Amino acid sequence: MKKGHQVTMKEIAKKLGVSVSTISRALKDSPELHPDTKKRIVEMAKEMNYQPNLLAQSLRISRTNTLGVIVPEITSHFFASCISGIQDHANKRGYNVMICQSNETLELEKANIRTLVASQVDGLLISLSRETNKYEHLIDLYNREIPFLLFDRVNEDIPVSRVTFNDEGGAYQVTKHLLETGCKRVMYVSGPEDLYISKKRKEGYLHALTEFGMELDPELVKISDLTSEGNIKIAHEIASMNQRPDGVFCMIDPIALDFMAVWKPMGIKIPDEIALAGFTNNPASGVIEPPLTTVAQPGYEMGKLAVSHLLDQLDGQASDDPISIVLETTLLPRQSTKAL
Repeated sequence: MKKGHQVTMKEIAKKLGVSVSTISRALKDSPELHPDTKKRIVEMAKEMNYQPNLLAQSLRISRTNTLGVIVPEITSHFFASCISGIQDHANKRGYNVMICQSNETLELEKANIRTLVASQVDGLLISLSRETNKYEHLIDLYNREIPFLLFDRVNEDIPVSRVTFNDEGGAYQVTKHLLETGCKRVMYVSGPEDLYISKKRKEGYLHALTEFGMELDPELVKISDLTSEGNIKIAHEIASMNQRPDGVFCMIDPIALDFMAVWKPMGIKIPDEIALAGFTNNPASGVIEPPLTTVAQPGYEMGKLAVSHLLDQLDGQASDDPISIVLETTLLPRQSTKAL
């Protein structure tokens, strides 16, 4: 153990192979636990020189009835829907919400966390930025026993609860749809490879290819930085390929919308030459010409479930042990992918 390291209940729990909530109850002398269990936990706490985290305790005792929310961007229709779900259901339970956006940067995400913790929020709901590929700031939150939950863009190695969509299943559905409409060369345009949703949606894409007896062609996977400039660059790269894809699945709708803006003036016909599909059901996707095939995600429901679970943990109505909540998605076939 490093000198000056403050042992946490999570470390005691790991050592004994029990839940954090069991450790907490034992150290509070809860009558719910068997005396032998309490004795074993108390002795281990003494052996490991456990000292209560007074900051975390004071935050729990002196509630501010305020939650912090960090999203990559507030202007996104999807994240705006999540925020609505969080806010509505937090308010119903007597909580206010402080909202920050990371602007898709790791440094601002860290700064947002520092600001919200300094404001003594009771807990945090965080969706990670596209730059977040290092997680020390989240591990620090975890070690300081500050309650938080991850949603949509998550990291599976941080032992906290998370709320996600069935990204793999949604991507499988849309790729299968492209193949069923007659596409022979389906491209997947991903976001940064470190993003959870990039990985999961690629898995769904590969699953569909395998089911149709197709091998992955590395030329048919491209990586976007999720900026309009990056999307436009890729759109031109696709247009200039000797053998273009006849179907393109974009990880999120904004990529597909940027592709349309580039290809239409070039005379590339959608879907006659390239069938195009996205993911997220951005409001523009239904009104653009042709309307974009996409996958609907219930953002409001995600926000509602995320805040409800975090509040249940804060109020002692749910275990502190992490759980994974997975929401289903819905394929919305439209004119951008009619049969070729």
